[in-house]
Amino acid sequence: MFQTLMITFREGLEAFLIIAISLIYLTQTNRRELIPAVHSGVGFALLLSALLGVVLARIGAISPFWMGIMALVAAVSVIYCTVHMSKMGKFMKKEITDGFNKASEQSSSRAWMIAFFFSAFMVGREGVETATMIASLAAQAETSSMAIGAMIGVLLAALLAWAWVKFGRRINLQKFFQFTAVFMTIFALQLIFYAFHEFTEAGALPLVDNAYWHVATEPWSPEGEYSQWLSYSFGILPLGWLIYAYFSDRKTNAAKPAS
Repeated sequence: MFQTLMITFREGLEAFLIIAISLIYLTQTNRRELIPAVHSGVGFALLLSALLGVVLARIGAISPFWMGIMALVAAVSVIYCTVHMSKMGKFMKKEITDGFNKASEQSSSRAWMIAFFFSAFMVGREGVETATMIASLAAQAETSSMAIGAMIGVLLAALLAWAWVKFGRRINLQKFFQFTAVFMTIFALQLIFYAFHEFTEAGALPLVDNAYWHVATEPWSPEGEYSQWLSYSFGILPLGWLIYAYFSDRKTNAAKPAS
């Protein structure tokens, strides 16, 4: 449940921020005619992401080999979205405003279509990552607990996005993405361990004794002892980093000369 909560929290916040920045920008620049295109594009992206999640979850449940493939794909998605946000997060607003500026230069019907596909792409990018990660977890956990975690994560993301819109610079989004990057890195490692375990069960790894390594990696399986401790670290390590960052910032601010 906690893994699903953190995934939907992080990815949901990115999606909510994209929507918020888009709507605020179109309102401020008197391009309200493109707002329905944003709404339609977001709805389209969410629908396709949900369908993709269902398809991937069913594919992953076919055999240990496909479970391993899904876990590897999810691990790559985790690493990609973590690196992407660390490099491009600060340019998110510029990417969005440039996209709508290009759309508004076209005729009204063409502008609507460009705004629609641009919004669908921006939100769909987060949706595909989320669907892939959650589909991989679906083979390892109860769907009821995952659903609860997903709902809590989405609600928290919506609340933080609303607070960012309402209070602006008082919400330090950079700290949030740094905080969740710790979780995402640990999660990617768990997925890689899980993929290796499933591949050995399927006997799919060449040049190694699959039967031996399947038994040896059993503690790293979803129900294994090491995997349980790794799950605990999802909360402990990011929280520890957040506490360290808080006191580090206080020390830095205290050392600054008063203006």
